[in-house]
Order: sequence, then structure tokens, then C-alpha cells
Amino acid sequence: MGIAACELTQYVIRPTLLYLDRYSSAAEALLLGAAASQSGLGAALDDKYGHGLYRITAHSHQQLWDNHLALDPDLASQVRGLASQHAFLTAPHLELTVNLRYATAIAWMLIETEHLELPAADDLLGMAHLWRRVFKPHGRTQDFIVAWQRCVAKHRQVA
Repeated sequence: MGIAACELTQYVIRPTLLYLDRYSSAAEALLLGAAASQSGLGAALDDKYGHGLYRITAHSHQQLWDNHLALDPDLASQVRGLASQHAFLTAPHLELTVNLRYATAIAWMLIETEHLELPAADDLLGMAHLWRRVFKPHGRTQDFIVAWQRCVAKHRQVA
């Protein structure tokens, strides 16, 4: 059992995107769908496939810092500001598992580095294609859609 989609959106995804000045309903929906697809909204947070809600690999995390964030000190400082002061220095990849806002910021940065136009917030197939490109190149778009329906759609009908 993971985090409720409405609470993940309200307390983690939306505030993180607003903090980064990257908020849009499409960005919010894509990150929610990615969390549903990657970890069942946090039902499993750490395994051989990656760390945290978005199952980000140590390699992707390191590459993002080396090839993107290091080139933009202001953005790097802003993202780093979400990480735990001491834990980040000793176990940076663990932050992806235990710090939901930091993990969300890193997930968004991974999406942003692709320089792709975001699909509409209700375009599940478009979001699924972007999810595959960023998080699971060998995944199936159907996996995203099924995860969305299982973890997110029920919540949206109730809310």
C-alpha cells in the first residue's frame, strides 16, 4: 500500500513544482503517473531497479547532477535545498528513497532535461510515452496506463 494519490499531489508534487517554479497541471499529472508506474505510489521504495517513488537509479541521479544541475548553480542550489543537510553528503541516493520532495524535484529535472513538450494533463498515452522515454525506456506504455487507472483514476473519480 502506497501513499494516497491526493495526498501525494497535495503535500509533495504540487508544492515541489511550485517551489521550483515549474508548476503546471500536466507536470503534476505526469509526476503522479510516474510515481504510480514506478513504485505503486510508494508501495515499494527501494530495490535493484532504483530508489524512491520514481525508481531513479544511482547512475541517472549522478548523471543529472554532473551533466545538468552542475551547469546551473542557482538551480542546483534550489534542488539541493530540498535535501537533508548531512544525509545528502554521506548517502545522496538514499535521499531519493526517504525524502519525497527531493525525489520529486530530481524526477522533474530528469523530465526537463529531455526538452520535450508536455502532453495535456488528460493525455494518458502522451504521458505514457514521456514516462517511457525518461524513466523506463524498455517499458510498455500500457504499464503506465494500467498503473494510472489502478492508483490514480479511482482517486480522481472520488475527489
